[in-house]
Parts: sequence; C-alpha cells; structure tokens
Amino acid sequence: ARDVATTTGTLMAGNICNTNIYDPGKPESIDMTRKIFEEQIRWAVEEGADYIIAETLTYQGEALLALDAIKTSNLPAVITLTPTLSTDMTFETDPTIPVEQALRTLEDRGAAVVGFNCMRGPATMLPVMKKARHACRGHLAALPVPYRTTTEQPHMFVLKDLDTQSEQAFPSNLDEHLVSRKAVADFTRAAQELDFKYLGLCCGNTPGHMRSMAEALGRSPEASKYSADMKKHFMMGSDKSLKPQNTDVMRERVCRTN
Repeated sequence: ARDVATTTGTLMAGNICNTNIYDPGKPESIDMTRKIFEEQIRWAVEEGADYIIAETLTYQGEALLALDAIKTSNLPAVITLTPTLSTDMTFETDPTIPVEQALRTLEDRGAAVVGFNCMRGPATMLPVMKKARHACRGHLAALPVPYRTTTEQPHMFVLKDLDTQSEQAFPSNLDEHLVSRKAVADFTRAAQELDFKYLGLCCGNTPGHMRSMAEALGRSPEASKYSADMKKHFMMGSDKSLKPQNTDVMRERVCRTN
C-alpha cells in the first residue's frame, strides 16, 4: 500500500475498527481495547501511514479511545460511526446519545474528519448526514453500503429476501438489493451539497459503483473507459451510421410504455 501511494501521489491510511470486546461497564475491557488500538496504530506508523481511520464504531466511548490512541501517533484521525441498527443513536452506557452529538464530541476532541460508515444504504444514511452537518463544523465523511435500505428496513441486517419477503437477505442474498450506479452518483451529489468531502462505499462495494462515485465528483479514473457509451447502440444510439428502422421504428415499438 505504501508503494502504491508513493507511486500515485496519494495517501496511505492505517485502519482500526470496532473490537467487539469493548464493554463500557468493564474496566478490563476498556484497557484491552486501548492496548489493541495502540498496537495496531504502531504497526501502521511503522509502515508509513499518512493518517489513521477508525471505523464501524457504535460506542461513543470506544470511538474516543480510538481517537486518543491515534492522537499519540501525531497522525490525522478519521473517525466514522455506525448508527445503531434501527435508530439514530449510538450504543453507550447512556443509550440516548444522538450520533450527531457523538460526532461533535469527537470533532471537538481533535478528529480531523468525522462521519459514518457501513450498515445503512444511501437512502437511510442521508438523513443522519443532514443532522451531522448541522451539528459539526469541520470535515465530514460518509461511506454507506450500496444497498436499497428503507425506513422500514433501515440497515442491511434486516433487509428481507425479495422472493420470500421473510428470510433474512444478509449475508448471501444482499446482491438482489444492490443500488444502481446512478443511485450512487445521485447520493454522491447529495453528499456534496451537504459539504461531505470524504466519500466512499462500504460492504458490498463494486468497481462499477466506485467508478460512478468518482465520475459524479468530476473525476475520470482509468476505469471510466468502461463506462456505458450508448452512441452506437443499434436501437438507443445516436450515431449517424445507425439504421432509422432500428433507432426510430423499433425503438418506438420496444420502448412503448402502454
């Protein structure tokens, strides 16, 4: 990763995430979590990381531990929370902490970027993004999963199999809930309007989705040469070499909606 970043003139990130052992009511758990973060950050620093990401955190306390550990490295910290499953709250000894308040606390404690990642798709992440924008003053991040989450099914763990409408789609049948590349582009533009500048996609991301996000940001990655170009499509195209019986007559018949 360091070699690629150096060659391309980009940044290399170190990464830590939820430990799944953190328990705010157990001092020994807090101490172990801190030690895990410190060890992993030390490895990232030794390999030349430019900044450290702490992601997929649901406990505000664990996020603060991660931030404090990153600050000892003197590297910038990007902290992204995952809103609890069906609410806009974070898990904590006080389970009523709104995520935007948790983000503001992290920002005030020195995080360079704060925001959200994972669990929610674009449709259900945007509402909490708006709350974060009102609460925070600095740089914000958003990395949703590329799935069609809804108000009724707000995160990927509760999405239902489309055939049975009862079985859990996670993990093997989530592909039937994938959003379109256009939906990713629309989300990206909406995020830009909210002044979110650190953008990406989380679990389930594909190269095509990532390319759509980059293009919506006005970039032309190498993979853009594979983006759809319909100019010479036999029926939908506009190239002068195409036959009118296809572009006019057949298009009218095939694409008729009534």
